[in-house]
Amino acid sequence: MALRLRPVTVCFLVVFSGVFSFPLGQQKKETTCGYQSCHATKPDMLNVHLVPHTHDDVGWLKTVDQYYYGDRNNIQHAGVQYILDSVVDQLLKNPDRRFIYVETAFFYRWWKQQSSSMQQTVKQLVDEGRLEFVNGGWCMSDEATTHYSAVIDQMTLGLRFLNETFGVCGRPRVAWHIDPFGHAREHASMFAQMGFDGFFFGRVDYQDRARRMKDKEQELLWRASSSLTPPMADLFTGILPNGYNPPDGFCWDQLCDDAPIRDDPDLEDYNVDDVVTRFLKAANTQALAYKTNHIIMTMGSDFQYENANLWYKNLDKLILYVNANQSSGSKVNLLYSTPSCYLQELHRANLTWPLKEDDFFPYADAAHDFWTGYFTSRPALKRYERISNSNLQTCNQLEVLGGPASRKGPFGAGDSQTLSKAMAVAQHHDAVSGTEKQHVANDYAKRLAEGWQHCQVLVSNSLASLRGSSAEIIYCDNLNISVCPLTEFSVGVYNPLAHPVTWPVRLPVNGTAYGVTDATGKPVDSQVCVLPRFISIRRFVTAALVQAPPLGFSTYFVSLTQDQPPPPSSPQRGAPPVIQNKYLQVTFDPDTGLLSGLSNLETKQTIKLTQNFYWYNSSRGNNAESKQPSGAYIFRPNSSTPLVVSKTAKVQSFQVKHSVVQEVRQRFSPWVSQVVRLYADSKALELEWTVGPVPINDWQGKEVITRLDTSIKTSQLFYTDSNGREVLQRRKDFRPTWELKQTEPIAGNYYPINSRAFLKDDEDQLTVVTDRSQGGSSLQNGSLEIMLHRRLLFDDYRGVDEALNEASEIFPDGLVVRGRLFLTLDHPASAADTHRPLAQQVVLQPLLTFTDGDLSPETQLEFSGLQAALPSAVHLLTLSQWDKDSVLLRLEHQFQSDESQVNSRPVTVNLQLHWFCFSEEKLMLKEFEDPSVTEVTLRPMEIRTFLLRVSRR
Repeated sequence: MALRLRPVTVCFLVVFSGVFSFPLGQQKKETTCGYQSCHATKPDMLNVHLVPHTHDDVGWLKTVDQYYYGDRNNIQHAGVQYILDSVVDQLLKNPDRRFIYVETAFFYRWWKQQSSSMQQTVKQLVDEGRLEFVNGGWCMSDEATTHYSAVIDQMTLGLRFLNETFGVCGRPRVAWHIDPFGHAREHASMFAQMGFDGFFFGRVDYQDRARRMKDKEQELLWRASSSLTPPMADLFTGILPNGYNPPDGFCWDQLCDDAPIRDDPDLEDYNVDDVVTRFLKAANTQALAYKTNHIIMTMGSDFQYENANLWYKNLDKLILYVNANQSSGSKVNLLYSTPSCYLQELHRANLTWPLKEDDFFPYADAAHDFWTGYFTSRPALKRYERISNSNLQTCNQLEVLGGPASRKGPFGAGDSQTLSKAMAVAQHHDAVSGTEKQHVANDYAKRLAEGWQHCQVLVSNSLASLRGSSAEIIYCDNLNISVCPLTEFSVGVYNPLAHPVTWPVRLPVNGTAYGVTDATGKPVDSQVCVLPRFISIRRFVTAALVQAPPLGFSTYFVSLTQDQPPPPSSPQRGAPPVIQNKYLQVTFDPDTGLLSGLSNLETKQTIKLTQNFYWYNSSRGNNAESKQPSGAYIFRPNSSTPLVVSKTAKVQSFQVKHSVVQEVRQRFSPWVSQVVRLYADSKALELEWTVGPVPINDWQGKEVITRLDTSIKTSQLFYTDSNGREVLQRRKDFRPTWELKQTEPIAGNYYPINSRAFLKDDEDQLTVVTDRSQGGSSLQNGSLEIMLHRRLLFDDYRGVDEALNEASEIFPDGLVVRGRLFLTLDHPASAADTHRPLAQQVVLQPLLTFTDGDLSPETQLEFSGLQAALPSAVHLLTLSQWDKDSVLLRLEHQFQSDESQVNSRPVTVNLQLHWFCFSEEKLMLKEFEDPSVTEVTLRPMEIRTFLLRVSRR
């Protein structure tokens, strides 16, 4: 691999290599943080670890700003700045007290506003282990709907701040996901690779919890990868006893109603004896469900400790009076503690723990209350977050490739940090999950848009530097709905992948005949397509297949050749019997207009394949069995049989006679349509669906799905990915670690699909790659359904207090959502060779930029940051500016150990292979005598992180 830069005085040397993280600051000799700061326990007693904490959502019912400042308390009383003020004040009053904090997004804001003397005070608290950070990410990310690359980025942002501010004592030792609604195996794998010693969370399925409490298996070893060699992805995991709340009767926050400890016997209502008795009962009852003589209690909850004196004054008394009973024979010992101190005691117990190898999805908190609706909730926001992730990676890469000129150049001052922080906030478990109030969802989207505006300046500066041209660069961010206002223009295609791509580009235009040429002036096959009104508000679109080099760009020129009616390849009524390219053949039923079959012409595979759209009527929560309705979190249909939108599709086919694209356009109803699209040289069939406004004139909420029914013999098995990485096997009405009593036959079988799902038997595998996170299932053999859109009329009583009924200025009658599914058909042994790179291409799509008119002759039209593409198994996960002298590089092996005969093997990349630096006109190459310094071997699913030092002359 070689990174080629334009002639600037920069060269790159490898200075750090690690697994997934970055160098930690040096620990001061006088610090007693971490495990050294733990209070002593008593081996012959039940030790109760009291953990004061607050759970501060980075947006939910209020925006992140409103939560920080304590604004809009008519919605929810919460002000994070006051929490941190109050906690620090109370920690200083008693050195025994402890507090843990999680959300770095809030702490970062608060820290910037403190005086230097206060900052020094807080550093002392951290150095002494009295204030401890856990988890440490910018937010507490969702685990079902987040892509692993965005999770890594937001964790890096938060952990870096803690490291640079507090050094080793700022390093969290445990992951802490007390509120996410189910837990992904890939999250545990990432946390293990980040170096966390343990993982604690609060929510687990009610049936799973009951079984684990009975068998004392609420603490376990999670083996979170089937590819990484143990213990690389092994992580000790604990399920907290009360979610993340205190035991009943012992909440002493200003938001609670429990009685304080009244310990003056001369005053009315003295209650110390009662409090001690009740607490001893609660502690001993909890201990029955755990294996050691140590238990943990979370003393806090949502946005608590705004008046920390209330909590600490009562906790001081609780510890004093409960421990005083030891002189009378009590065997219960209370202490202020932290999750890491509790974890240390479990490790010292030297027990054998149960092993878990699957995940914690789906999550239900009651028989009819499955939290599987949020897998799809707010599908437009989910797509925008995924697009923003791609934009951020492009922005980061071009900041590196363009050098300092990218941050300040002909287009002004640009930055990547604004979008980075907006993306980090968007990973919160009430953000991309779609479980926030509407005004908060709008705020998340606004932040992403503003971040992209900052990045556009940076990207423009970088491209100007790399191209040697300061011609204005135009971004058409609404290409899916509107025309880019250009007639004669050039298109820059930047590829953020480390492999060359061929990508279909569709450009909305006003004219009917355009020519496209590449950087050498060679004509490129293109076609102007006429779009029916039910597909788009656009009228014409130019389609072409473009190519871009790895980590680089190419330039194409589009010109209006004539303005006349489109050529004879105009739409025709009725579905064609077949469309095909050299890889795939797609057949349609001439009577229904629906898909009927799919063939891989290379491997000579054929399956029956039908596809249609359906909806589930949402439960209104008014039946006799349960009053639980569908809502932002919960999916609860009122019937197990979905209703078909239409048994037939009105069809127009658009078949061009040359090599660009073939399309079949299907209309199922005024609110559901689809384009079946097959590009030349593509091994994937594209289904571009449009759904909305979902009708509610019958006062009935609807949850819209598409279902693919195949001839594949699946034996009730199907497969879904975890956060876009490893794939897990699913089975209908089954959980690997307990005997499931199924109470919701549809919702109870839904799983998150982050980037792909597939069906397979011994011969055939149909893989569906998605363009956003969605929910899905296989409810019949050979069938796969994916939920696309939800429009609901009731709240689901989980705190949002708002129905999921989206509209906008553009769509006042209800949200219209468009998306794409990509279908591939292969033999199971080779399917990953297609779907792995395809999924990366869908996540990191080429960025299109436009320039009006002609470019100057000196403009560089093609560029690649690599001398050669990376091996097919290796993905460039991160390339970003770390500081003015360093660049952060992450490489990953993107295949599992057992899914490809070609790519599921270790790959060695030599980082010293032509890292160029330029000084004026003299080319210099830095060589390393010891190849072990720069040769990196990646095993399946392994991620490696490096810092590259930039040397300037």
